[in-house]
Amino acid sequence: MIIRLYFFFIFLCVTATGFTQVQKASEQLSSISTHYTADYLVLNPLVATARGRKGYNDKMEINISDDYINSITQLNLRYLDSLKKVDISNLNEADKLTARIFSFLLNRELDGFRHGITTSCMMLRPVDQFVFSFPTSFAANAAGTGSIPFRSVQDYDDFLKRMPVFAQWIDISIQKMNEGLSIGNTTPKAAMLKVPAQLKPLYDTETTSHIYYKSILNLPDSFSNQQKQRLKSAYRDGVENIIKPAYKRLHDYIVNVYIPGARTSSGLCDNNGGKIEYRYWLRFWTTQDPDPDSVFALGISEVARNKKAMDSVTDGAGFKGDSKAFFSYVKTDPKFFPFTTEQEVLDNYRGLLTKITPAINRMFNLVPKSRFEIRATEKFRQAGANAQYMRPAPDGSRPGIFYEVIPDPLAYNVVGMETLFLHEAIPGHHFQVALQQEMALPDFRRSAFFGAFSEGWGLYAETLGPELGMYSDPYQYLGRLNADMERSVRLVVDIGIHYKGWSREQAIEYIVAHQPVTRELAAQRVERYMVTPGQAISYKIGEQKILFLRRLAQQNLGAAFDIRDFHDQILKDGAMPLDILDQKIRDWIKSKAINPDVLK
Repeated sequence: MIIRLYFFFIFLCVTATGFTQVQKASEQLSSISTHYTADYLVLNPLVATARGRKGYNDKMEINISDDYINSITQLNLRYLDSLKKVDISNLNEADKLTARIFSFLLNRELDGFRHGITTSCMMLRPVDQFVFSFPTSFAANAAGTGSIPFRSVQDYDDFLKRMPVFAQWIDISIQKMNEGLSIGNTTPKAAMLKVPAQLKPLYDTETTSHIYYKSILNLPDSFSNQQKQRLKSAYRDGVENIIKPAYKRLHDYIVNVYIPGARTSSGLCDNNGGKIEYRYWLRFWTTQDPDPDSVFALGISEVARNKKAMDSVTDGAGFKGDSKAFFSYVKTDPKFFPFTTEQEVLDNYRGLLTKITPAINRMFNLVPKSRFEIRATEKFRQAGANAQYMRPAPDGSRPGIFYEVIPDPLAYNVVGMETLFLHEAIPGHHFQVALQQEMALPDFRRSAFFGAFSEGWGLYAETLGPELGMYSDPYQYLGRLNADMERSVRLVVDIGIHYKGWSREQAIEYIVAHQPVTRELAAQRVERYMVTPGQAISYKIGEQKILFLRRLAQQNLGAAFDIRDFHDQILKDGAMPLDILDQKIRDWIKSKAINPDVLK
């Protein structure tokens, strides 16, 4: 009896020790990731604002400055060293996932800093003509329709303090672009030609009509008359003496110095050190290290597959002619252009939400609580804009927003709307991003971004159309195939431009040969790929991985496979690198499979 009690006591001691070690490792990891987020937000106040964090709104980072790069590099090195001291073997499975994602994130950031690349822009190439270029994206936020709050007197006063820092950002961007010119590392000239026209209204508009003054036109009624008058005066002064002169300096520099000196070539391979940088961007966007030639070959294969599928749809619709002729018909027949106003376009998108809602519960257990809206992209941003999704504020003060570019409602084609809605809205980016913010995850994971996961999910969401009651006519299904063709063409064109030395014209010719688009639209797409190397590849790479994992689960689970459970497993832990997702889903399959040792 005594011996039994002795061994039982030893068992309890060992068990308690093991539990203590697991708890200690878990608490250590939690503390490291929590402190990292706090320190990261101190260095990135604009990110804090976007996440709805209070206490940062009167500050902003100059994320292209040498001081910023040095500070953020030291931050990542310090926390990577701390993470290495955590005994991973003592972590539970959820914490192991956190540790792997955290390690990947820190190493990816450090990899970027070695190339002079921050999370949001390239130090030597900080300005271009596309919607995410900081001088124009910050202006959109200043209007009060984005992530920057304008609800209290403090909010308005906070933004006033950001104005002179923004002017500093402009001046440092000019310094950095000069550095780029001196070493042959510039944005392609073709991707800068629209910038002057975008900047002109930001310095050449009457102050009280300026976008930075727009928030003053919507002052809350709760403000006193004295407060309103003070803020009106302060914003007039700030716009007139800080904001407009800064944009004028940037405009004149780009017109007189940068565009004349910018390179006329297209791809990164023509920049000093460009091929090495491109391999970094492939790693950044795909979260893997793909071989460029293999990606190029995948693109060629996917283009051929889509072409065959398009021809099959046109034949099935009884159309006399090939898919190119069918697209010509779709793009010219008046029945495909039913809209007369911007509001009608937006209402049609809202109708799609009503259409798929009954099927959502058959496909998803997890549905975000965050509100969702559909808006038209502001006029001044339309020239370089594409459809996009803006994440909701974590505190619920701002909904998730699907922005669509509608320059002319009369010319807006109904074909392709279902595909775009599934991708940008539901169950695409809104489901993935909003759920990630709402789940009980470590803070950094609720906002972590991995391009291939997020864009891969958006593209995968398009494939769910038939299961959600979409693509019920051949025209909408053709729109789906056309969208897939675009992502397939991107694989070829992105590698062609940045790795194989294709010219802008060569890339345009390839797009026009394989898609029913004008040369003007093809040129716009090529110019986007020129300034966001590797991003265009992330869609297909991510989608292929998710589709592969779904097939793997279906094959191994058979009748036990439930699509809702699979979608839960993809979404509930937030965005992550593809190799980590692959292992996570394989572990889930093994936990449910009858014979977990045999994974097909």
